Amino acid sequence: MGRFKKEGKKDVPELNMGSMSDIIFMFLFFFMVITTMRESSLFVVIQIPKATEVQKLEKKALVSSINIGRPNQNHIKRLGPEPRIQLNDQFAEYTDIIEFVEAEKQRRNELDRTMITWSLKVDEKVKMGIVTDVKQELRKASAFKVNYATRKDITK
Repeated sequence: MGRFKKEGKKDVPELNMGSMSDIIFMFLFFFMVITTMRESSLFVVIQIPKATEVQKLEKKALVSSINIGRPNQNHIKRLGPEPRIQLNDQFAEYTDIIEFVEAEKQRRNELDRTMITWSLKVDEKVKMGIVTDVKQELRKASAFKVNYATRKDITK
């Protein structure tokens, strides 16, 4: 039988770095495609109330938010501590809601306009008067699919 001999120490070949830039650009492109940017900045402070019966919304692309709460520290000196309504990136009165609803419907696909869910993100310390005014304006604008944003109460 023949014997196999080791002929000295073999060098480890160097890593080919030529395709590394291609891989980096693929990752960069991938993350650019899947990342979504925040549509609006929150100008009001919202502590969402707890609820026991919570359901997740299925199509978040068909959700439009109306935020109601006290202005944050940057805006409280100018506007005062009373609860305010925020539509997209601006403060608004409840009378501006019909115009907001129409603008949101026009921004969407014609087939999706009837399926938009209007999500009310309301601070738990806000009185129901302002919420009732908002809901009345949504009814006038034929925006009947309304939900309240909550967080799940895990203590029960």
